[in-house]
Amino acid sequence: MRVPYEYAVIQAVPRIERGELINVGVVLYCQRRDFLQARTHLHEDRLRALDPQADTKAIGEALASWSATCTGAGAASAMSLGERFRWLVAPRSTILRAGPVHMGLAIDPAEELQRLENILVR
Repeated sequence: MRVPYEYAVIQAVPRIERGELINVGVVLYCQRRDFLQARTHLHEDRLRALDPQADTKAIGEALASWSATCTGAGAASAMSLGERFRWLVAPRSTILRAGPVHMGLAIDPAEELQRLENILVR
């Protein structure tokens, strides 16, 4: 049986004033399956094409925090999965941000997350 899910693409915007971005991950939430996970991939050459001085190490560490938040690390431990997802996708003006939230239907949220990462990020 297919269940509804929500997802957003994680974007890196190394020079916020220029508005240029690359997709660096996907965060997917499925309430019915108690599933929240982020999959990320930082393509350093693409990022440096937008900003040759981009701190790829710091951006990679910040990306890891998205996955950690999904699992309930730190302050996120007191939040429900839905609250964590909403916190991650809230608008912000930082180098990493979430794009618009989209909806879909899937049998297996983990497989769908892998599929979305492959077509939207890799």
